[in-house]
Amino acid sequence: MPETDLKQRLVERFREINGDHPMTAADDAYVSAQFVVLEELCAVRGRDADAVRRLMLDGRLPLPGYLRSDGAEMVPADLFALADEAGGVDLLEAWFTAHWADPATGKAEWEAYLSGQYVCLHAVTPATIRRKEQLTAAIGAAVDEPDAGSVRWSGRLHALVDELDALEPAFTAYDRLRFGGPTSRDTCIGAIRARFPCPERPGRR
Repeated sequence: MPETDLKQRLVERFREINGDHPMTAADDAYVSAQFVVLEELCAVRGRDADAVRRLMLDGRLPLPGYLRSDGAEMVPADLFALADEAGGVDLLEAWFTAHWADPATGKAEWEAYLSGQYVCLHAVTPATIRRKEQLTAAIGAAVDEPDAGSVRWSGRLHALVDELDALEPAFTAYDRLRFGGPTSRDTCIGAIRARFPCPERPGRR
């Protein structure tokens, strides 16, 4: 299949999943700073870009995280890291899903991984995916804890928020369009810090 056909199929698959939303100049700048062009990454890694596109379309590697407004397929610099760790693309799905005890959960996470929408993490691995889920659940449940509002509670809450902050990038306006609302950074980091400011520590100015 010609390269143009593969690229077009990948664009169509991307838009099936993400919708057709505009990328602003600010979105493009963010994505260019956080991700790399698929063809450039393949050139560095000695891979054929068309072969990688086929793997994406066949559901064996994740789709690009973004399509820049100039049409560039933007992927994480560590796109091939998990496949390398698993021992190759053929072993990736089994290796990935084995990180969840429940096969149905593992399969659902695999499908989410393939969508390319895990742009909510600096490094996408089973460990970071699971930790993000744990942190967002714990932050959401914290407001109902018996000692909510206490200094000890505030310390626990902000430790969770700070850990999530370290895992997540900033996101873009485009992300809020394709995900249909605020991101986890908006709800679990920005909103929580605004609602429950971290108390001043002794001697802190």
